[in-house]
Amino acid sequence: MTHHISLRARVLPAVAAAAILVPVAAGAAPASAATAPQVGCTSGKAGLAAKLQRDITAALATRAGTVAVGLHDRTTNTTCTLRATTAYDSASVVKVTVLATLLWDAKKTNRHLTARENTLATAMITKSDNTATTSLWNQLGVAKVKGFLAAAGMTRTVPGSGGYWGLTRINVTDEQKLLSLITARNTVLSDGSRTYVLKLMGQVVSSQKWGTPAGAPSSVSVHVKNGWLQRATRGWRVHSIGAFKGGGHDYTITVLTDGNSSMSYGVNTIQAVSKVIHRDLTPTETAATRYKPTLFPQEAAVAVPRR
Repeated sequence: MTHHISLRARVLPAVAAAAILVPVAAGAAPASAATAPQVGCTSGKAGLAAKLQRDITAALATRAGTVAVGLHDRTTNTTCTLRATTAYDSASVVKVTVLATLLWDAKKTNRHLTARENTLATAMITKSDNTATTSLWNQLGVAKVKGFLAAAGMTRTVPGSGGYWGLTRINVTDEQKLLSLITARNTVLSDGSRTYVLKLMGQVVSSQKWGTPAGAPSSVSVHVKNGWLQRATRGWRVHSIGAFKGGGHDYTITVLTDGNSSMSYGVNTIQAVSKVIHRDLTPTETAATRYKPTLFPQEAAVAVPRR
């Protein structure tokens, strides 16, 4: 049984969250090679799809747990997917969706965010503040969140019920759609809104910049949001979504994982995938050693029911 509590308004200290490990659920080990989904890649650049497919597969070959991957690079028209529609508990990755919903809703009445909303949004994204997220989630209500998801075409994302935003069910396909909306002009989010989201994702505190940025060259701009959550079954959920631009590329990466024995194990899995993606897309650039996985989450654990 996890240490997580059922009260939505209360969160746990970071160190306490990291100190208790839940055994990985039975069946969380990798499926056999004969039955495991295969990484699929396509590209407008000769040889790139095969290289990415081979390298992502190799990066995951020794990793336990269930991993889903999404990559899209506009510059080379490259896409990779693995378990594209497998659903995961969102943990704090959903905070980008909350912010996008807030901005989408404000756009409908042509209003700017209030000072309070700006303060809450900044804390929610840059520090992954749970209390700020709960305030915005409650302000919006699930109906508005569902309205944004419909407008964004995120048809398989299911908002968490009972106020448990951290149990929103997400998948690679929809997270990549969200990142696409944030990084290119569209009718759902205004240019100002997109700039605002990217600004906050670019100002995430250093202790939370692990994950998809791992291996990104110093010439590439980094925008990231991570999430982590421990439950009684399937161990730790550890996720990272990121948008990257530079080095002649414009790309987004989503890596979702569960069945991890610890937060750090999940971080290392995500970073193994991300490093080969950055390397394959920008082979002439020098990878920047920017981020090390933290052994202790700096965010308080997301409150979830005891199950």
